[in-house]
Amino acid sequence: MRSRRVRPYALTGGRTRTRHHLLVETLISVPRYDPALADSLMPESRALYERARTKISIAELSSGLTMPLGVVRVLISDLASQGAIYIHPTAHTFHHDTNVLERILDGLKRLPV
Repeated sequence: MRSRRVRPYALTGGRTRTRHHLLVETLISVPRYDPALADSLMPESRALYERARTKISIAELSSGLTMPLGVVRVLISDLASQGAIYIHPTAHTFHHDTNVLERILDGLKRLPV
């Protein structure tokens, strides 16, 4: 009988680093759902792929699937490298763009106190 609990390093092949910068607040989504791709994925990757059919954060995926955050990051990075998942830009992406930072600051100043 197969254990329901699989060690995290087995899911990621021992990898802890990702090819993409994925923060806990990073939003991801599936641009074009492919049922054949979903069927070919291992169960944990498939669960992430299925949940990402609507825009969702890395933290929400980790919590909702009770999967360690590091594992989610590695598996999402793999899916993104295959073109199966779209990683939405975060503020970190624009940290050197002063126009974006000024727009964020202006928006914060307009918030009601």
